[in-house]
Amino acid sequence: MTTYAEGDELPPLRVTLNRTDLVRYAAASGDLNPIHWSDRVAQQVELPGVVAHGMLTMALAGRMVTTWLADPAAVRSYQVRFTRPVPVPDVVDGVDDPGGAVIELSGTLRSVEMVNGVRTGRVDIKATFEGKTVLGRASAVVSLPH
Repeated sequence: MTTYAEGDELPPLRVTLNRTDLVRYAAASGDLNPIHWSDRVAQQVELPGVVAHGMLTMALAGRMVTTWLADPAAVRSYQVRFTRPVPVPDVVDGVDDPGGAVIELSGTLRSVEMVNGVRTGRVDIKATFEGKTVLGRASAVVSLPH
C-alpha cells in the first residue's frame, strides 16, 4: 500500500500536443471555437496562432493527479485559473510538427488532514509551457487511503 505524506512530489508528466490532438479534443468536447484550429482567426483576436483548449490543459493536469492516486474517483475538488495560452505549431507537409507544444506538469502534496473521518490531501499543481505558467492557482483536494 502506498503511503502519502505532506511534501510528496507527484511523478511529473510531460505531454506534447499537436493539432491532431486539438481536433480530437474539439470533437469530443464540442468546443469548435476556431481559435483552436484556424491561425487566421486566432491572429485576428491577437493570439500567437492556434492555441490548445484551456480545458484540455486542465484535463492533462487532472490526469497527472488521478494517475498518481490510481483512482479518478478520489478527486473531491479541482480548480485552476487559466493564465496563458498554449500555442500549438502548424502541420508541415501533412505531418504534425514533431516538437509540438510541450506541457510540463508537476505536483506536490501540500497538506494532509482528516475531514469528517476521511483522510484528504491538497495537491498543488504546476503546469508550464516553455517555462511559463499556464495554469495558476491550480490545486486539487483528494481522498487519500488511510
